[in-house]
Amino acid sequence: MRAHGLLPRVVSCNVFISAALGLRRPEIALSFFREMRRCRISPNIYTANMVLRAFCDLGRTADAAEVLDKMPEWGVGRTTVSFNTLIAAYCRDGVDAGPALQLKMKMEQEGLVPDVVTYDTIIHGLCKEGRMGKANQVLSEMRVKGVMPNTVTYNTLIHGYVALGDNAMAGRVHEEMVKNRVELDIVTFNALILGLCNEGKMKKVEHLLRELDRAKLEPNASTFSALIVGWCKMQNSERALQLLNVMKKSGFHPNYTTYKMVISSFCKNKDLEGAVDVMGDMLGRCIAPDKALLNEFFDGLWKAKKLHLAENLRSLNNGLKFIPDVYYTGDYRNKDELEMLWAVAN
Repeated sequence: MRAHGLLPRVVSCNVFISAALGLRRPEIALSFFREMRRCRISPNIYTANMVLRAFCDLGRTADAAEVLDKMPEWGVGRTTVSFNTLIAAYCRDGVDAGPALQLKMKMEQEGLVPDVVTYDTIIHGLCKEGRMGKANQVLSEMRVKGVMPNTVTYNTLIHGYVALGDNAMAGRVHEEMVKNRVELDIVTFNALILGLCNEGKMKKVEHLLRELDRAKLEPNASTFSALIVGWCKMQNSERALQLLNVMKKSGFHPNYTTYKMVISSFCKNKDLEGAVDVMGDMLGRCIAPDKALLNEFFDGLWKAKKLHLAENLRSLNNGLKFIPDVYYTGDYRNKDELEMLWAVAN
């Protein structure tokens, strides 16, 4: 268009920027925006908000803040969405929610009303920092301002309490959700289940699973992973293995943490045949064990004089690649040699 002396209108430019962001290419969106400015095409509110998002996606919050400051100079009025975008970036960094709270005050001073997204984002940032007292203050303010907490709000608080090991408070938040008739989703149940599983309270977990079934919600990968954690905490490696198999049959893919938990549980219970079977399954899925797991695994085999159980692992795909020979010879106990091998492998 430019070759023929024509310039695109801002609406056409916005379509291109939006497409770049949709493809997760914020750097292209910003490059195009700079070209817009060189061509003296004035941005509108949609352009400015997308540029804000692009900088935030790149982790360049200082540049995003500068864009927010410049919007009035461009003749573009800032909106709640503009502030929410930068607030989300501050909270995502997880270092200090202070700037997000200051930004909320600034938007209120400009006559803008924080919405449920604003409050949910700030509460999420505070919960990540473990500042549950402040998160509850924001929740109270939210109610006073007439903004009703939603499923995301309550789930965030539950996750925050579970992360701190405070399952009693997580349970109270759950009760408040039910009392206020706020919809419970699979995320709610997964957080509550994980909290109880971390403490090995499997009877209470069974009650939650029945509640989950009544709500007609389907367990997902996080549900299975949490349950496996719980049974491993109870040193019931057989039950953990059953759940691992059900998880796979249900179409979910266990991650390394889940496999490591089950293998470690078998090792602690001195069920080395089970540990070898699960290790073989993990290797077959091209998941590499770390040094700590291999040490625990082979320590158990050597002490029980059952190293022969692991011989078949060598013939598996990735067996030789992921398990250095020193584990079969016993030389892995030589710290210097093992560290050299891991340095080469990684």
